[in-house]
Amino acid sequence: MSTLQDIERAVSQLSSEELADFRAWFAEFDAEIWDRQFEEDVAAGRLDGLAEKALKHLREGRCTDL
Repeated sequence: MSTLQDIERAVSQLSSEELADFRAWFAEFDAEIWDRQFEEDVAAGRLDGLAEKALKHLREGRCTDL
C-alpha cells in the first residue's frame, strides 16, 4: 500500500471538525510551498519575461484599471 493511499484513508476517516482543521492546515502548507516556489522563480529570473511584457503593455496604455 502506498503512502498516498494511507493518507487518503486517514483523511476519509476524519470527523467534520478534524477535516476542517486539516483543510485549514493544508491550505496554509500549500500556500507556503507556492510562495517558496514563486520566490525561487523570481530570484532565478524565470518571471522576467512576463514582467517586461506587462510593463510594455502598461507603457503602451494597453492596461485597464481594476
